[in-house]
Amino acid sequence: HFRLGEETLPGKVTPQLGLPSRMSVFRSGLLVLTSPLSALSLRLVPILASAARLVQDTLYVHLQPGLSLTSSTQPRSTYVLATPEVYTLISKLYIDADVHAHLDVRVLLTNILNQGASPPGLGSVQNLSQPPEVVLTDFETRDGGQSNPVKQRLERYATSCYSCRPNLISVLLYPEYELEAVDGKLPLQLETSAIEEPLQSHSDVVVGGTFDRLHNGHKILLTASCMLAEKRLLVGVSDKDLLETKMLKELILPYEQRVSQLSEFLVDIKPSLQYEIISLFDRFGPSITDPHLKCVVVSEETLKGGLAINRKRVENGLAELVIHEISLARDARHSKNEEEKISSSSLRHRLLGTLLRPPRKDSSLPPSPYLIGLTGVSGSGKSSVAQHLARLGAFHLDLDTLGHNIYAPGGPVYNQVVEAFGEDILKEDGTIDRVVLGARVFGDQGQLKKLTDIMWPVMAQMAKEKIDEAAAQGATVCVLDAAVLLEAGWEDMVHEIWTIIIPEEEAIRRILVRDGISEEAARKRLENQMSSSQRVKHSHVVLCTMWEPEVTYEQAEKAWALLQERLKEE
Repeated sequence: HFRLGEETLPGKVTPQLGLPSRMSVFRSGLLVLTSPLSALSLRLVPILASAARLVQDTLYVHLQPGLSLTSSTQPRSTYVLATPEVYTLISKLYIDADVHAHLDVRVLLTNILNQGASPPGLGSVQNLSQPPEVVLTDFETRDGGQSNPVKQRLERYATSCYSCRPNLISVLLYPEYELEAVDGKLPLQLETSAIEEPLQSHSDVVVGGTFDRLHNGHKILLTASCMLAEKRLLVGVSDKDLLETKMLKELILPYEQRVSQLSEFLVDIKPSLQYEIISLFDRFGPSITDPHLKCVVVSEETLKGGLAINRKRVENGLAELVIHEISLARDARHSKNEEEKISSSSLRHRLLGTLLRPPRKDSSLPPSPYLIGLTGVSGSGKSSVAQHLARLGAFHLDLDTLGHNIYAPGGPVYNQVVEAFGEDILKEDGTIDRVVLGARVFGDQGQLKKLTDIMWPVMAQMAKEKIDEAAAQGATVCVLDAAVLLEAGWEDMVHEIWTIIIPEEEAIRRILVRDGISEEAARKRLENQMSSSQRVKHSHVVLCTMWEPEVTYEQAEKAWALLQERLKEE
């Protein structure tokens, strides 16, 4: 047994123990894999399952096949040749680890030696951005226990290679390895030859991508690039116009944040390389002008892009690049409306309906009802979402309809609006013609401000009165349905902002069908509104209505269920 705070863990830490989730007590860990490469392929799933029970964030992986922790001498790190077998194993490790969504896995390449590198000594300690608190291993002793001498050698080995937290804990995992037959056959191991040729490496390598929410598919692509690069890796990161066609582009992280995550990962896995990370505003960037580049790494999807790069290089009088193609990693967790490969768009899809940032804590807001501000551009489907939330139990306060009613004859702003804009905005029956008024103010910021200065303060006061009515009726959640929630500065009136997003072309299509106006008028209307991307920056929850209504309702129900959990916690 070994002691861990107030918990005592048994000598064997296996998936079968059913360790509770609270046992994931280590924020970061180092997993030292000692099994032969040919055996590791079949052992990765149980090894990672065991590690995932103990580590909750960053899991570094160090490959050292054949390492012995029972010999009389202290073991040292040695080089592993960068062969196709090693790359295939690392790829499989990332794919197998993808089911553990909480883990940020990083396979360290410091001791993976490529063909053209002159090997430096491995004696120095490498700094890691998230120093491990625990070191884990698949190494097994004959008695199957947590042998102190073995653990001490493991701790000394880890600290001789990497910067670790003080008071490093060590654990021998002892996963349960089961060879399950598929159609009567055992799963294939990695095929090995007696002497496997190393990967062909190159001095300067280039790779590109969006690299949003760095996932295991990205990590496989970057690992291949790092294993092939001897000196420099040039990484192009898509930005601006290149993001316009991306699914759920509003949820793509800012460029600076994507680069920060990318840089941390690269420096962690292979600090010896020179990294150059640049913005990509077109498909090519410096890949078609840099004479020092030798190789481009692509996936099955981007192979055409690699061929196009070489055509441009030939036009520019430069040598073609070696094109190294990798396979796409299949996402075992993909669901409806998600890609089959591990992808950023699937990760963004899974964010829909979830809490993206902590709710506002404001003592001036009433504790009940809990106030949700629901907003979205014209045509986003905001009203249908609001109505579904009402069916789920929310008190629905439609501020858009309220805004239309207050300038009806006898309404609180009728006389002010007529006085400000003239009687030519009136119909024959004395009501304000919204089409005429809209044409007057949209496209003219001065006129629009004149109208909103009249209407918004009155609407805000009426909203507060309605909220009081909801409280009196015992409502626990009140949804303020308002297209101009953010423009009017009403975010201070709510605990959370929920935004409905939709691709612009789909919003225009819906406006044309609903309102019967011209496409030009629809585009002008959207141009005069805060964009979806701007709204998302202020939002706590985001929903998207671009799919079937059932999918939208599922998102709303997911958001509602998570909200109920938050309210119970409070």
